[in-house]
Amino acid sequence: MKTLKKALPLIIVFSFVFSSGATNYSDEVPRDIAIAFKVGNAEELAKYFNNTIELIILDTEDVYSKIQAQQIIDNFFAEHYPKSFEFIHQGGKGESKFAIGKLVTFNGTFRVTLLIKDKNEQPLIHQLRIETEND
Repeated sequence: MKTLKKALPLIIVFSFVFSSGATNYSDEVPRDIAIAFKVGNAEELAKYFNNTIELIILDTEDVYSKIQAQQIIDNFFAEHYPKSFEFIHQGGKGESKFAIGKLVTFNGTFRVTLLIKDKNEQPLIHQLRIETEND
């Protein structure tokens, strides 16, 4: 019992130190978005689109409805079928998040940038940019 009393302050200090460095998972981009890119599933990705979304794909830029954007992404995946996808950086504050990913396809490597904002506590993509990666 005496050992427990002596160890309790150390346990509390270690608990605080290690828990303060823990990641806040609400600040992360939903994992399903990465999976949708990895397998080339525009329908699954579109579940995270805002009602209107700014798409910048290669040399084309415009604001589209959710349905139009899904079709455009579907066409992109048909031309550039994914081999792999991973987020290389993500961050944010409050209700806004961003992520930068690397999409490797059979036709080249692309840099993917997402701007995500929470709307009614649901993360929605407001901007999606896919650019040729310059090595």
